[in-house]
Amino acid sequence: MWNKRFADAGEAFVFGEAPNHFVEAEASALPAGASVLSVADGEGRNSVFLAGRGHPVHAVEFSPVAIAKARGLAARRGVDVRFEEADLFAWDWPEAAYDVALAVFIQFATPAQRVTLFARLAAAVRPGGLLLIHGYTPEQVAYGTGGPPCAEHMYTEPLMRACFAGLEILRLEAYEREIDEGPGHRGRSALIDFVARRPA
Repeated sequence: MWNKRFADAGEAFVFGEAPNHFVEAEASALPAGASVLSVADGEGRNSVFLAGRGHPVHAVEFSPVAIAKARGLAARRGVDVRFEEADLFAWDWPEAAYDVALAVFIQFATPAQRVTLFARLAAAVRPGGLLLIHGYTPEQVAYGTGGPPCAEHMYTEPLMRACFAGLEILRLEAYEREIDEGPGHRGRSALIDFVARRPA
């Protein structure tokens, strides 16, 4: 489905070329030169942005069409990103390998898949490193401006606290705002930001 969606858009970017607002806001707090894992990276808007700020970025994405667009974006911006095509549910996840792990709108994962995905994200971060997650709350289903029409795929503050009880939560906030991230994410949206540190 995702490969077709990215292909049907032609040269256009389904979620735009600008970084997600959460990524842009949190980037200033990242240590200089921090290594970043960006999962389900899509067409590269976030990985390319972070690489442009001097971070070594490993971007993992399932769709080869999306990766081709991401490579083109990186070339136009004059930055290097390590792109890898992989299914996150079958990927051999590195452990304690990155200063930062980033996941933006990964709500394709079912609740059962989410347990494994969240655990692997947290484990991929070095002690003292950061985990950044941005997604939708269940209220997003009524808006229909992005994400799957499945409330159980969305996140709540209690869910995030429970899933990452072993991390030091630095920011956890649910809110609503207008977003304009290409045709894929446009309009009033119910969002949630999560930033946590793995204990040293």
